[in-house]
Amino acid sequence: MDWNSRRVTAVLENALTEDRATRDATTYACIDPNQRATGTLIAKEDCILAGIGAVQRIFEVYAMLDGAVVSHPEVTTHPEIFDGVRLRKGQTVAVIRHNARVLLSCERVILNVIQRMSGIATATRRFVDAIAGTHAKILDTRKTVPGLRVLDKYAVRCGGGTNHRLDLSDGVLIKNNHIALAGSAVEALDRAIRNRRGEQPIEIEVRSLEELEQVLEKGAESVLLDNMTAEDVRTAVERVKKLDRSVPLEASGGIVLENVRSYAETGVNFISVGALTHSARAVDLSLRIMPA
Repeated sequence: MDWNSRRVTAVLENALTEDRATRDATTYACIDPNQRATGTLIAKEDCILAGIGAVQRIFEVYAMLDGAVVSHPEVTTHPEIFDGVRLRKGQTVAVIRHNARVLLSCERVILNVIQRMSGIATATRRFVDAIAGTHAKILDTRKTVPGLRVLDKYAVRCGGGTNHRLDLSDGVLIKNNHIALAGSAVEALDRAIRNRRGEQPIEIEVRSLEELEQVLEKGAESVLLDNMTAEDVRTAVERVKKLDRSVPLEASGGIVLENVRSYAETGVNFISVGALTHSARAVDLSLRIMPA
């Protein structure tokens, strides 16, 4: 993750601006401007860490917004602490030494970012672990919080998942609404093949084995099997094996932790799970701040 990229910087700047971090009334009223403090970031439950690089960058962005910060943060982590590592309850994630006012004003944004990202990474790892030993990969979706997609999708990678499309320009994915407007799956696929830009990959959604047969005959390059049973997915996998070309298959819809392995064992290539980013629970972390 490039924490200095314009896109990530904009996300962090928006978060600090939303919280009016440079206008922290309580901290201004209570804390000496020259006081130093130490903050200890602690995991309060077992989880997968994601977003540790945000700590340093949030302080840097705060300094740019404030314009008066002269001290520099010291963020110390153990060499074994990095994004994607499994944390245990009570484990220290990082120790931060900085101006007390700045540390207090950035506390909530730091926690919000890392707790959400670690929640996504933790949820993703559960799915990845559940299908261990199969050839399937866990994919995310575009069901992310508006404005946070770059962080959400990085968190999925930290959990061992694989990113699907980052945005609508990343490739052609023909969904049921496209099919309804085009008239049929075959017609939508035909138009996509004729109109795609350059080497854009084309994937089409089908909801039955009959539709699968139709799009395969039309030359489908990749197929999303939407809301199919594990038995139907297995049948689809066996059908595609008989082709003289490779057609990756993705299963999606109604797949949860309790049944994901049954889908993975069908031999499907990918399993997409929207819940990784739209329903992941933030993990419990705390930032304990004391005088330095």
